[in-house]
Amino acid sequence: MTHEDRRRIAAWLAEGLGYAEIGRRLGRSTSTISREVARNSAPGDYAADHAQRVSGDRARRRKPARPAEPTADERPADVVRGFVEQFATLLAATGLPRMTSRVFVCLLTADADGLTAADLVRRLQVSPASVSNSIGYLEAMELVARHPNPGGRRERYVIDDDTWLRAWQADTGAHSKIATAAQRGIEIFGADTTAGTRLGAMGRFFAWLSEQMSGSTLTECAVYDALTVLAALVHADRPLTLGTLATALGWPEGRATAALDAIRRQPAIADPLALRTVGPRTYTLITRPDRLSPAQCKALHQ
Repeated sequence: MTHEDRRRIAAWLAEGLGYAEIGRRLGRSTSTISREVARNSAPGDYAADHAQRVSGDRARRRKPARPAEPTADERPADVVRGFVEQFATLLAATGLPRMTSRVFVCLLTADADGLTAADLVRRLQVSPASVSNSIGYLEAMELVARHPNPGGRRERYVIDDDTWLRAWQADTGAHSKIATAAQRGIEIFGADTTAGTRLGAMGRFFAWLSEQMSGSTLTECAVYDALTVLAALVHADRPLTLGTLATALGWPEGRATAALDAIRRQPAIADPLALRTVGPRTYTLITRPDRLSPAQCKALHQ
């Protein structure tokens, strides 16, 4: 980050702008801005000159750098081109447009400072419009970030450290929305119709997928406590108050509350059961309503 970047950050912080807006203006991720402020702040405030000095001191204390690895331009062109085309073909098979796949892999294999649009045009031997359209597509998916180009007016495109987390979160959110939309479709068409049956299967699949993907945010200890609470509710075979549950497990109420919250946030932990609140701080378990189709439930009650 340049001294000028830090001066802008200091000025925008003084104006009351948040990290996300500052990152957008600089073409950096929100986490990059937050780390910059946290690591280089003077006591009580972020000052550009102080941040530049601290950053410079830190750089001088680092160990000597390893010999520079070959840049993309120094590697055999045919080998690089072959890898880009092969990898792009694999990504295109997942649904990503072919041209966008080529641009993405080109950026994925670029050096740390990324590439300009002109670089991409030259390396891929395609039109500027093709590159521009692909960059727009990748930005909409939050797979690419724009960074200022030091010493020039053109922006550079970079795949930064937060790319995969953002993509994971975007996918998880999209799956959840699909499941919700499918449920709405069931209400419109009816659960016993052909459309309702299809939407039900689709909704259950995407709900499961969303739950499985978002479940990685829980720690191992949180999952263990959640499973212990589930076992306690199954063993009791009756609703339990928070106090009764905590006393029986020998836990503080806060620990039991955290375990219940974990189950509510990640329902897949309890699958095929579901946690239900039946009174003030009182909980029980029921069968998940989406695990069996209406036809299956009807058959079981005959």
